[in-house]
Amino acid sequence: MKKLKVLFAFFVLGNSILFAQTNNSMIQNEYLSAVYQPQLKMIEVKDLTSGKVFLKKGIAENVAGASVEPVSDKVFGQGRALKLSKADGGYYNIALYPQHAFLFIRETIVNNGHAAMNLQKVNHFSFEVDLQKPLQNLKTLGTAGLLSPKDNPGSYVFLTTVDPATRNGVVAGWLTNEKGSGVFFSDTSDNRARVQSQIDYGRLIIPKGAAEPLETLMIGYFKDAREGEEAFAATIARHQHIQLPPRKAVYCTWYSEKNGGAGNSASTSQLAKFTAEKLKPYGLNVIQLDDQWQDGGSYNGPTRGFDRPKPNGPYPTGMQSVASSIKDNGLTAGIWWMPFARNHQDPEYKDRQSWFAKRLDSTPYETKWGGTSLDLTNPQVQQHLTSVAKTLHGWGFNYFKMDGLWTGTVTEQVYINDGYKDDQMGNCLPLYDASKTQIEAFRSGLKLLRETVGKEVFFSGCCVSQNMRSFGASIGLVDAMRVGPDFNHDGQSIRTGAIRASRLYFLNGRVWWNDPDPSIIRESGSATADAACKGIGSITRARLLPSWVALSGQFFLSSDWLPDLPEDRLEIMKRCMASHSGTARPVDAFDRTLPTIWLATDHKKRVQRNVIGLFNWDTTKQVIGCTTEWAGLQKNTSYYAFDFWEKKPLTEINDQFAYELPGESCKIIAVRAKTNHPVLVSTSKHITQGMIDVQDENWSNETLSGKSEIIGGDVYELRIAGLTDNGNWNVAKVDVSDKENGNTIQVLPQTEKGWVHILIHSKNDTTVQWKIQFKKL
Repeated sequence: MKKLKVLFAFFVLGNSILFAQTNNSMIQNEYLSAVYQPQLKMIEVKDLTSGKVFLKKGIAENVAGASVEPVSDKVFGQGRALKLSKADGGYYNIALYPQHAFLFIRETIVNNGHAAMNLQKVNHFSFEVDLQKPLQNLKTLGTAGLLSPKDNPGSYVFLTTVDPATRNGVVAGWLTNEKGSGVFFSDTSDNRARVQSQIDYGRLIIPKGAAEPLETLMIGYFKDAREGEEAFAATIARHQHIQLPPRKAVYCTWYSEKNGGAGNSASTSQLAKFTAEKLKPYGLNVIQLDDQWQDGGSYNGPTRGFDRPKPNGPYPTGMQSVASSIKDNGLTAGIWWMPFARNHQDPEYKDRQSWFAKRLDSTPYETKWGGTSLDLTNPQVQQHLTSVAKTLHGWGFNYFKMDGLWTGTVTEQVYINDGYKDDQMGNCLPLYDASKTQIEAFRSGLKLLRETVGKEVFFSGCCVSQNMRSFGASIGLVDAMRVGPDFNHDGQSIRTGAIRASRLYFLNGRVWWNDPDPSIIRESGSATADAACKGIGSITRARLLPSWVALSGQFFLSSDWLPDLPEDRLEIMKRCMASHSGTARPVDAFDRTLPTIWLATDHKKRVQRNVIGLFNWDTTKQVIGCTTEWAGLQKNTSYYAFDFWEKKPLTEINDQFAYELPGESCKIIAVRAKTNHPVLVSTSKHITQGMIDVQDENWSNETLSGKSEIIGGDVYELRIAGLTDNGNWNVAKVDVSDKENGNTIQVLPQTEKGWVHILIHSKNDTTVQWKIQFKKL
């Protein structure tokens, strides 16, 4: 190899070497500069905005030389890369692209041996994080939760190292998981956090003389690590061309205290009619039938005759008939199935044993409850999957809940799984197509299903907690993903899904919709299908989880027997099912395992709307609050505040807020900066209080006007503050459009100083224009 000529000048500061200029050892864009130190064979990366060298002692293995070269990417454009060459011909590309705050790292391995190379895992890139804070102050946040660097057991897909006091942090994440499963481990070194990235392949075959590019790693520094995590998710979405369908509000039959499991013909018909009449206008649009509808022998876990209903089962007239009854009510029909596993013991597979993946001892690859993993590279299996998917879709089901997905990765079940666990990846014989890795085969299976049924079918994945290998491998191929185990299977009750979905909040609405499992709101009674799901008790406790789902924008799922719910419980659903399009962030994401403060903001219209959500997940009362600046609001600003569930104004918020909440309760507060005239602070349609319904608001000539989307028969309330600002304002006249079709507007008697409440009634779903004229006394 030709010797590279390296010219550089440097300064010594303590034990750190900072390069002032290099000809072939430095790259830079608007955000970052990366320097390779040839004499130390290490990399340092600086955040140019703050001037911090946040990544130190970055080690890429076996580097022999360095150069700077142009790189091109179809998505990210033209960039510059440090090419770190290895003696065997392999190399690292460490790239920066314009307008991207991440460093992109990808290794290419070259097989110069005399035989094919088999890689089980690769220790990829390691580095120290320097946030210029004592090590004991730092935390790591990954799939295992919020932990000190030395206590983190490992994380899949991403790992954030952060100073909770400032939110300054370094976000590392795998842009791709195409053939391997990217993971991270953290420890401590030289009084700093050290991160090791790793790619698990199980079996990656590199033919003699071939070069194999590995998965791509991203690393970036962010003043607010939450924004870094969101940027990471947005970069994945851009790279994979993810275009999510609208978020769904779904009824799942599984946990119902009546007609649980898969339901039956009579109950589903009753449920569809009730939903169409009472809840569809508020957003509930899918009825999904769960396990127990299908035929097949009972061997290990659910039966798996997914191409036919159970004889004399809950749907004797067939699945097409029940799908039609759901669709006839204007709803989407959904169905549960397990695409990637069958039971090898079942007589129908007696002559199809070649369909199954095999362990190293040649026995079928079977796991508890999961059944026997299909070999997704086998053409006969692919034909079978295509046939079943076509059958389900042909029956009229446009929503697939796909359970046990991990079986397609041919790995062990490690339920419940958050931190890294040894699932013996690679503990199987080569697949039918021996050139494919287990992750590659899994992704090909999901792609095949999508090609078969098209984009009109919504894919709900279930669930990453069965084995986290399906986490990164599913990205870009499912529309929603259950991010935690079944409701309360970890003993956390209503906290089970919220814990996982909160730490993965940045994926929601960008990569997929986070599914935290159902928001149970029934008062009492146990489920027929799952005894872990019991009644929720008080109305305040019933509001907690669905309010959090609605404000944080997660996937909404219901599984109570809706026709028997009392009106106050149905009211919770009505106000929490619809999806807002604002940005929702946990304020104390790096302070608590389960955040208690969220801020949702919508600035897409003329008026910015903000809603604070306070959530007491503890069973005892807690005081929850912070400064307005830390929450994400403007400092030195006074805010009107309205409590949604209590239906009353609160004392104005100045600089900080704190409220005492009973155990397992919430408070949802709309806030609006004070001005010199009346403003709309809150509405009654949804807990986001104007985000989804108010299309416009304007103040002109002492008149407050606006446009709102209203549900027919639902009394709509405007909550307006500021009547004592810049003098005293009185309502002089109110008006609403389309009065000939039954729209009316009325002013309620004033009960709070400075506030006025106005009701709008409409017979039909409509968009109304309203106008309120004020006069100053």
